[in-house]
Amino acid sequence: MNETLVKLSKIGIVPVVALNKIEDARPLAEALCAGGLPCAEVTFRTACAEEAIRIMSQEFPQMFVGAGTVLTTEQVDRAVNAGAKFIVSPGLNPEVVKYCVDKGIPVTPGCANPSDIEQAIALGLDVVKVFPAEAIGGLKLIKSMAAPYVNMKFMPTGGINAGNLNEYLAYDRIIACGGSWMVSSALVDAGKFDEITELTKEAVKNMLGFRIKHIGINSENEAAATTTANAFCNIFGFAKDERPKSFFCGEGIEVMKMQGRGKMGHIAVGCNSVERAVYHLSEQGIEFDMDSAEYNEKGVLTFIYFKESFGGFDVHLTLN
Repeated sequence: MNETLVKLSKIGIVPVVALNKIEDARPLAEALCAGGLPCAEVTFRTACAEEAIRIMSQEFPQMFVGAGTVLTTEQVDRAVNAGAKFIVSPGLNPEVVKYCVDKGIPVTPGCANPSDIEQAIALGLDVVKVFPAEAIGGLKLIKSMAAPYVNMKFMPTGGINAGNLNEYLAYDRIIACGGSWMVSSALVDAGKFDEITELTKEAVKNMLGFRIKHIGINSENEAAATTTANAFCNIFGFAKDERPKSFFCGEGIEVMKMQGRGKMGHIAVGCNSVERAVYHLSEQGIEFDMDSAEYNEKGVLTFIYFKESFGGFDVHLTLN
């Protein structure tokens, strides 16, 4: 998977944008960046798409802008010349795909069946769009198609919304989802960019799914930890679970048998994807202790500490 698609996988949500007025390009880009999604797939369904890509790419260099609904090689050239970093098409046109592949332009064509996927493989692709995802079978279809094509990954678009987003992203063969619920044409045309910002923030919050998993309390030694753990369990009726380095009191309190990380202890924050959380929090200036990173057998980041402490507590991310 090339670097462009790796970045899309960390972003997680690709806002699919159809602009009818060029003057909306700048405030829409501002709204997406303010909402935490500096990314857009600008569809070539409207006359101002090319110029919109140019404005977003040049005036918002932090944005990751691509072109969607690209149907011809001429549109590929126009989009890339305007600053598009990737190309997306609703179907698989071998001429367009080969043109992009030959020029080293990341492209994800729409696929709806195994024959499409086999064409994509023959053209050298390892990621395809599934469109229109919900209408043709949704996640069930994607999982069925993924089974025989073990190296193919997917970026579904069409019918993805706040309600089903995480169901799609929980499947490890899906790198990202395209969606327009936070950037609908009705909102853009009405100039409701503040509402777009709020919907975008909510989309990112929903995707990351942060929640407190437990609070770790440091102790001088095992005897002190035993006393503290017994107190919590006896008073509140929590089940005590002894582990090599700590006692868990229920699920929410961990009492360390030693002076662990942090002056006071640590706080474990769960999320749906540690990799996506690290990307989005890094965009906000949060720094991470990469020496603390842990990965699973598939090489997926599952655990990492922040560099900064909060109120005497170190904080780490872990999977929900």
